[in-house]
Amino acid sequence: MARVSLRLSDSRCNMSEKLDRRDFLKKSLAGSAVGALGLSFEEKALLARTSQEKPAPAGAVGEMPMGRIGDLKISRLIVGGNLTSGFAHSRDLIYVSGLLRQYFTDEKIFETWELCEECGINTAILRVDDHVTGLLTRYWNERGGKLQWIAQAKVQQDDVSDLKRAVDHGATAVFVHGGVSDSVVGQGKVDLLGKAVQFIKDQRLIAGIAGHKVEVPIACEKAGVDPDFYMKTLHSHAYWSADRQPEHDNIWSKTPAKTAEFMKTVATPWIAYKVMAAGAIHPREGFRYAYENGADFVCAGMFDFQVREDTIIARNILNGNPTRQRPWRA
Repeated sequence: MARVSLRLSDSRCNMSEKLDRRDFLKKSLAGSAVGALGLSFEEKALLARTSQEKPAPAGAVGEMPMGRIGDLKISRLIVGGNLTSGFAHSRDLIYVSGLLRQYFTDEKIFETWELCEECGINTAILRVDDHVTGLLTRYWNERGGKLQWIAQAKVQQDDVSDLKRAVDHGATAVFVHGGVSDSVVGQGKVDLLGKAVQFIKDQRLIAGIAGHKVEVPIACEKAGVDPDFYMKTLHSHAYWSADRQPEHDNIWSKTPAKTAEFMKTVATPWIAYKVMAAGAIHPREGFRYAYENGADFVCAGMFDFQVREDTIIARNILNGNPTRQRPWRA
């Protein structure tokens, strides 16, 4: 069967016709053989909730708002890479990452990236590994893609091989993985982050530091590390598993208020990630919370069928002059 192209004109990214997550759920359930009789308690609750929600906005006319980090022009909504790498924070659901790897074939990844570009997203945050570099090379060379790559790299003492690979394979910016930064700062070795930032800058690329813990940017600012941007998690705790113990992969921004308060004092551009708490918070709430609490950019993992809705939501929030707690820094 011939492949159905997902390439859309810019105007279609703003059409009022909708096939979003709520419609998909409703139509899938209504068309099933068992219908409502076979629904679980959770499915009934979700369907009831979505039926009460207002439909996604029809969309704002115009391009995605942009910001700058150094000389890079970057869309204020950035597509993340965990889903395309077959990895998802999924609390205690053990099958999700395998399911993602089955869904996100190379072709599906390319279609998703094309759709992102056509809806105004010009940048992706992706890992540094053979799978990603191979996909990007094919996307740029065979599909004519223009998506900018901000590379997530790991570093160790005297080992910058990940950073070198990112440079060699076309990254426009590189940042140190959040888990690495958390660990390094916890060990009192913030100087390692400083060396990584300097190495990236020496390659004439934009350099960043990520962290799940607010102690990461605090330590970097105190030590004068001077990255070109920070990646810092930010989401509210307004979802049911946020405060459950033990933590089954269910929380990524433990101190959102403290993060927002500290980042007010930081002039370095900030990309917020995990803003939807790995799927627990609707982007309508997650994006607004991030932008209004000071983030200059939002990184969001998206399925292809979510791209259009998410870009519309981000555009409408940004074009509506959100009430920010921090000046735009990019």
